[in-house]
Amino acid sequence: MKVAMLGHKQFPTRSGGVEVVVLELASRMAARGIDVTVYDRGKIEGDPVVMGVKRVGTFTFKRQSLNAFLSSFFATFKILPKKYDIVHYHAIGPCVPMFLAKLFRKNTVATIHGLNWRVDKWGSFAKKYLKLGEKIAAKFADDIVVLSEDMHQYFLDTYGRDTTLIINGVSSIPDTPPKLITERFGLEGGDYVLYVGRISPEKGPQDLIEGYKKSACKKKLVIAGEVPDNEFGAQIKAAAEGCDNIVFTGFAGGELLYELYSNCDLYVLPSHTEGLALTLLEAMSLGKKCLVSDIPENTCVLGDFGFSFKTSDTDSLAEMLVKATEAEAPDPDGQRAFVEKNYSYDRVVDKHLEMYEKVIDSKKRKKTKKESKKQDG
Repeated sequence: MKVAMLGHKQFPTRSGGVEVVVLELASRMAARGIDVTVYDRGKIEGDPVVMGVKRVGTFTFKRQSLNAFLSSFFATFKILPKKYDIVHYHAIGPCVPMFLAKLFRKNTVATIHGLNWRVDKWGSFAKKYLKLGEKIAAKFADDIVVLSEDMHQYFLDTYGRDTTLIINGVSSIPDTPPKLITERFGLEGGDYVLYVGRISPEKGPQDLIEGYKKSACKKKLVIAGEVPDNEFGAQIKAAAEGCDNIVFTGFAGGELLYELYSNCDLYVLPSHTEGLALTLLEAMSLGKKCLVSDIPENTCVLGDFGFSFKTSDTDSLAEMLVKATEAEAPDPDGQRAFVEKNYSYDRVVDKHLEMYEKVIDSKKRKKTKKESKKQDG
């Protein structure tokens, strides 16, 4: 089987949720003997084959906002003359050129990582473009993967379109003693609250900083993620100014990320919108206490194992920060077992390959039926 994936930024990287999913799926499929090609934004640096996955670069503009919208067109143009069994689009924005793939009779799959047009950071044009990608996916994709029951119901209600629910998986995070975090940030372990993720409005770091400053929380607040060089990034830095207990680590990966997860007292996810937060699963897999905003996508994952607060309500967040840091972990062993049972990546890959086979077989049957009718005629 030959599979193409697009919609992510770079491979391999864990810089965002889409990138993590593409990394895990592509590398694990390649390890099973599947021929996988990923279409990255920009030029390929280094080895064109990594972890058994072929990497192809696509043209990009200097303006990052244009790249996000147009890179999937350039990737699709490169894909059209190729013979792939499945072309897998990730995220709704990159689904816009899917209609071209269908004109060339490609088997297409779309993964809806989140309803991004709901996100605070996008302007009017961007939201319309994202909504267009969603509509095109609903109309043209041979199958659609959603990450939550809420999203499954949304596509049924909005488009009358059935989807395949494949809940994301998580790779195990090694329990790692503090070393780098002590050397770089003076963190000893158990003395901080942790946020890991993009620094953007829809993720709610602005709420977390405001809620933390309102609270009587005795732990430090550690924000792991690259602060963007834009207006929102400047607002975040200004909001944290004067509070020595707020620590920015910048982008964290590898050993540093493992240490941050392993030694936090509490993981916080204050997002306004989500698909399925891999960072939440990663924290849960270590049995960590977790505090999340009460959107369904977060509370459904957390279940009975943690704490929640009213989304965007910094007073509620402030109150729960104190309560959660002073509480014992509800059931760390049960939490770890729950994640291992329900969010294994082997299960995720199995379900994707089953779906791919169904799409391919369905198209073959339709083609055979059509040829039969021609012969009968």
